Amino acid sequence: MAIVEVRDLGKRYGPKVAVDSVSFEVAEGEIFGVLGPNGAGKTTTVECVSGLRKPDRGSVSVLGREPAAVRSSIGVQLQASELPERIRVGEALALFSSFYPSPADWSERLGLAPHLGVEFGRLSGGLKQRLSIALALVGSPRVAVLDELTTGLDPQARRDTWSLIEDVRSSGVTILLVTHFMEEAERLCDRVAVFRGGRIAALDTPSGLVSRVDGATRVRFVPSAALDLALLRALPEVREVSSVGDQVVVSGSDDVLHAVTSVLARRQIVARQLRVDQVSLDDAYVELTGGGDGEDR
Repeated sequence: MAIVEVRDLGKRYGPKVAVDSVSFEVAEGEIFGVLGPNGAGKTTTVECVSGLRKPDRGSVSVLGREPAAVRSSIGVQLQASELPERIRVGEALALFSSFYPSPADWSERLGLAPHLGVEFGRLSGGLKQRLSIALALVGSPRVAVLDELTTGLDPQARRDTWSLIEDVRSSGVTILLVTHFMEEAERLCDRVAVFRGGRIAALDTPSGLVSRVDGATRVRFVPSAALDLALLRALPEVREVSSVGDQVVVSGSDDVLHAVTSVLARRQIVARQLRVDQVSLDDAYVELTGGGDGEDR
């Protein structure tokens, strides 16, 4: 069942077209990723879904109605969300709870209970993000829009936040997740829409997008002894062989690693600093977007 439906969405700011003929659906209980470079139309699209902006054309429905009519069922954490430095965690939660007839208390589940008396300005980046999630969920929404939730967090705080998002989904909340992190999208998202130039360039599962890329497995290593690269080029599994200083880089099919190491073993050569790179969502993203970047809309 589609809980969010976007049809032929269009939005412009003066002469600039921010979103052009965007259509997609989000199933109930799904984590739906929104990817794309700055200026691709991601934020404008999710703001229309949230009811914060009105489309110039097309339609958006959440729970079968216009977003403005079900605003209490939509929780939003915006990219630029900030609170006064001196407001305490407990005060912020109490303020936002006062907006709803039956607010939900997420402080315990999100690990905020020990920090209720701490001022916002003294919180770590990870705790600020936990508070942002709690404030977005205080109204017990059925849909949560999370925009660049983990930007600026250290790797451990980012992974902790991912676990929280998975817990939120497990509670029955459908999530639209805007992100620049491909690892985040691969870890969390059931499907992703890749935006480019105000349009959706691709919409698929993360693995489905990866499968579209005609990429090769790359094996990188430093041979322990002199190696005739012609031996590697003659292998049927190998497409290309190059060298950068002492390092040899071999590109080929999925079986290229076994083929290369077999040649090395027969000549008693050790592959030092061995690394294998396979096609990833990063590769698919770059191919789909051209790696461009600009002013976010």
